[in-house]
Amino acid sequence: QVQLVESGGGLVQPGGSLRLSCAASGFTLDYYTIGWFRQAPGKEREGVSCISRTSSSTYYADSVKGRFTISRDNAKSTVYLQMNSLKPEDTAVYYCAAGYFYCSGAVLGRSSLYNYWGQGTQVTVSS
Repeated sequence: QVQLVESGGGLVQPGGSLRLSCAASGFTLDYYTIGWFRQAPGKEREGVSCISRTSSSTYYADSVKGRFTISRDNAKSTVYLQMNSLKPEDTAVYYCAAGYFYCSGAVLGRSSLYNYWGQGTQVTVSS
């Protein structure tokens, strides 16, 4: 059974940090680009970041560049999103997704390309 499970969300004050994890099972994570998306209430789903199979390529939305870092540990079948300097506008449900294509700026945010999705984890940035 293919599964992606996100964890690590929660409530954090502005300026704080969180690290999200995306654990894969039921398929070989090594073969897939992994993307992180987020969706805030009343807004469209937004592509946040993606990482290629071997970590050779990473891309970020302008809104998170310099604050978020994506990484992966294929041996642990897990992808991470380190989020620093969090802002209230980062509040959203964060999803990870796996797709069989190369991570590039051109595909960041193209949710229809992804084959598998997690259930999401809530991130709330508030004082």
